[in-house]
Amino acid sequence: MQRVVSNIQNLGFTINNAPSNDKKVRAGGIILDQTIVNGQSEGVSVRLINGTKKTAAVKLDRAALSDLLVAVQEVLAVEE
Repeated sequence: MQRVVSNIQNLGFTINNAPSNDKKVRAGGIILDQTIVNGQSEGVSVRLINGTKKTAAVKLDRAALSDLLVAVQEVLAVEE
């Protein structure tokens, strides 16, 4: 007999834009979820928030996450 005990953790981040009085700016943001099993990442998913609606989750691999990080850093460099 083999006994397997899994240590499953779900790590989630919800990032929303600040409230605005501008009617052109809707409430929105992004949800980033990661599932960790026994210390190993089992997957990362992203979904967008548009008002009260959420898109379907899209799974990203390590290369896509690295590209996303580079893109965000480049955008923030211009925003400073």
